[in-house]
Amino acid sequence: MKKRFTLTLVFVMALSMLLAACGGKKENAESSKGASPSAPASSASASPSASAASGSPLADALAGKFKGTKVTMFGPFVDVDQVKFEEAIKDFETKTGIDIAYEGSKEFEATISVRVNGNNAPDIADFPQPGLLANIAKTGKVIDVSTFLDKATLEKKYNKSWLDMATMDGANGKIMAGVWARSSVKSLVWYNKKEFDAAGYKIPKTWDELLALTDQIAKDGDPAWAIGIESGAATGWPATDWVEDIMLRTTSPENYDKWVKGELPFTDPIVKNAVQKMSDIWFKDGAVYGGRKSIVTTAFGDAPKVLFDNPPKAWLHRQASFITSFFPEGLKAGVDYDWFPFPSIDPQYGTPALVAGDIYAMFNDRPEVRAVMEFFTTGESLKTWIQSGGVIAPMNDADPSWYSSDVERRMAEFVKNAPAIRFDGSDLMPGAVGAGTFWKGMTDYVSGTVDLNKAMEEIQAGWKK
Repeated sequence: MKKRFTLTLVFVMALSMLLAACGGKKENAESSKGASPSAPASSASASPSASAASGSPLADALAGKFKGTKVTMFGPFVDVDQVKFEEAIKDFETKTGIDIAYEGSKEFEATISVRVNGNNAPDIADFPQPGLLANIAKTGKVIDVSTFLDKATLEKKYNKSWLDMATMDGANGKIMAGVWARSSVKSLVWYNKKEFDAAGYKIPKTWDELLALTDQIAKDGDPAWAIGIESGAATGWPATDWVEDIMLRTTSPENYDKWVKGELPFTDPIVKNAVQKMSDIWFKDGAVYGGRKSIVTTAFGDAPKVLFDNPPKAWLHRQASFITSFFPEGLKAGVDYDWFPFPSIDPQYGTPALVAGDIYAMFNDRPEVRAVMEFFTTGESLKTWIQSGGVIAPMNDADPSWYSSDVERRMAEFVKNAPAIRFDGSDLMPGAVGAGTFWKGMTDYVSGTVDLNKAMEEIQAGWKK
């Protein structure tokens, strides 16, 4: 999911949430999410045809010109997320007669490069890690979507930072390597609202208050935190999300950007400080359900379920917005569960927002594939997913009334008002680091295989690949 859970990202078949990460790995970025959650419904988001220019691929598709064709798609959506994705495209398939044949895999990150290099790429691939896509874009095998998607229209549909992040180095210069689909907010701490309120606990607004709450819950007889980082080939991404959130709260946004670009090494004291602060919770006796030894073997999607046992076995879970897809059925947002922002650490940096998202890239240029890609730029392509919960749309034409609860509308408000917004760092780093040594190095560190210094050296080595 993390990064997408980085938007979890990572938001999440094992990876997407990465959304989130995966779902996810990881959203997350240098941009806020569309309209205000309190904005009135917009008629412009009523259907994909409302934003399909005459003669565009999408308009032609809605006119039935591509009926009977098939577009293949490969991505990390599995299980619950795959069901939600397929539900979201169903109406488009019915109206156009185009069959979007989706294949989901928990091993997406490990498989997509092999398929592309072996000339077996799908028509469209969903990348929860833009850094991984950036590596592939350099080969010249990714279609530049700006060759058929109107720039002015895209600028209306997306805030500038999303378009900037989709612009990558191709074989012969800059290209727009894809379009952004679902996104997620990552800087969230989830809790069982009924039990939390009944226990008299208070929402922490600072790091010191969070540590005090962790200690208080332990004194009351329970571990405060439910944490799991197992995610198949992407194991470790939830740990990278924690580090990214803490980096945003302990150093400047400019240093965060340098870190993502490789200009601030993992071996720098600034980065080590962030990892150590994470360790102050993760490795503390009695703070995590199952103890440190269980973190690496607990699936990220299973981790929060113990919050809703009767009585709860743990009380807090930091994860992206997509994680509600993994909560037990029948829970009501704002009643049975809620969230608070991952607290501020250094007051001068406030409470930033870490986000993640999925970018869809195109590998085969046919009219029906262009039409599907244009459809994915519309809020309508996410409507049913938004309504079912766990997703925030990066498109400006998504109707705020689609969000199923005030819990999710407040996420959009949180991002809107955040003093700084950054995309999941591991998702922006080159694949060898973000989806490689960063995941593995954090896993090795959490499992106790290596110490902090060795882990940071191991991760930094990925920049040489």
